[in-house]
Amino acid sequence: MEETKRIARQGSFYARWITDKNLRLARWAGVNACRFLLAAVFIFSGFVKAIDPLGSQYKIEDYLTAFGMITWVPSFVPLLLAICLSSLEFFTGVCLLFGIKKSVSTSLALALMVVMTPLTLYLAIFNPVSDCGCFGDAWVLTNTQTFLKNVVLLVAAIVAFKYKRQIIRFISVKMQWAASLYTLLFVFALSFYCLRHLPILDFRPYKIGQNILAGMAVPDGAKPDVFETYFTLEKNGEKKEFTLDNYPDSTWTFVDSRSVLKEKGYEPPIHDFSLQDLKTGEDITEDVLTNMGYTFLLVAHRLEEADDGYIDLINEVYDYAVEHGYRFYALTSSPAEEIARWTDRTGAEYPYCLVDDITLKTMIRSNPGLILLKYGTILNKWSDTDIPDEYQLTDKLENIPLGKQKPHSTATVMGYVLLWFFVPLLVVLGIDLLMVRRREKLAPSVTTQAGEKGSKK
Repeated sequence: MEETKRIARQGSFYARWITDKNLRLARWAGVNACRFLLAAVFIFSGFVKAIDPLGSQYKIEDYLTAFGMITWVPSFVPLLLAICLSSLEFFTGVCLLFGIKKSVSTSLALALMVVMTPLTLYLAIFNPVSDCGCFGDAWVLTNTQTFLKNVVLLVAAIVAFKYKRQIIRFISVKMQWAASLYTLLFVFALSFYCLRHLPILDFRPYKIGQNILAGMAVPDGAKPDVFETYFTLEKNGEKKEFTLDNYPDSTWTFVDSRSVLKEKGYEPPIHDFSLQDLKTGEDITEDVLTNMGYTFLLVAHRLEEADDGYIDLINEVYDYAVEHGYRFYALTSSPAEEIARWTDRTGAEYPYCLVDDITLKTMIRSNPGLILLKYGTILNKWSDTDIPDEYQLTDKLENIPLGKQKPHSTATVMGYVLLWFFVPLLVVLGIDLLMVRRREKLAPSVTTQAGEKGSKK
């Protein structure tokens, strides 16, 4: 009888041990799954923001404008916030990926999600901005999709923070400082490089190789937007709103009308490109895009904010275009008085076209920046610091590399990014494995041998 009870107790113990082990294993797997999910999202989000700091700045300005706070902050603050946010997200993601700085990284992830989730709930309800910009132009989500995504990430952040001790570490404590420091240096350097030049990856519809006319085309059979018009009419001092379905008789007097979008249809990637000649007032969009020759477009969305430090190079490019019979237009959204002030200050002789401000910001992330077109196709783009000079413009565009479409491969760019980022981290990981951890493993055995010799004595 006693033997039977002992066997039963022993079996119960093993059953509980197996159950607890399975629970621990499931928890360990769940925590690390949450950690890798957060790492992937934060690395991607931080990277696409870091390569387009001006785009992130514009999105932050949209937020500040929507909340009526744009006049509260100095003009440099949105750009500073954009660079800091991208660096923070990228740093958090890399730390989570390698399992280093566990307390810091899980706390940062939780803090970011605690702030972002209620914010995106507000965006989903009231829609003050069209999209949150969490993944830049690389992946545009609706506000509702963003909120649902953040709910999942918030749960993952809570789990990772609560059970951070179970996160697998790939770099030891002694070497984690090197990995974390290099991560910060890398993402800051990447942001400032793309700020000085142009984004190394362009996810916008005006990227090199894009034909603007093709981007504006609507496919056959595409569903258009569906609008409903509401008419405000008045009779005997009473105002009412009607639609075409219940439009009243002629005894009612028309007051106002408004159109409401009922169903979103197909919208081409480029839907707001229009060039209005400042001097004549004519729309020259089709004429420019169908021109078989070369056309230079100097893009300065706000001339009053544009950097005039490279104006001599710009004027040289204009003189070069005139000499070889190429077209040259300056595109801006600035008012006439600012255009006149820019002309007086720089001695500019080129013609101007008025274009929507958002369109110009989308076309090129530089103020000013230069774009080369041929038959509506974007062949090349330059920031103000990279505008070609007399040593590059040595002949007609037909005869020099500048007149050819700039070769651009996303795979090549990402290869260089991975080379510059992961190779140094792999070196850190190699040193950690071959030297630091090996020394830690050898230390106990050396201590044991010393103890044994002491005991023999």
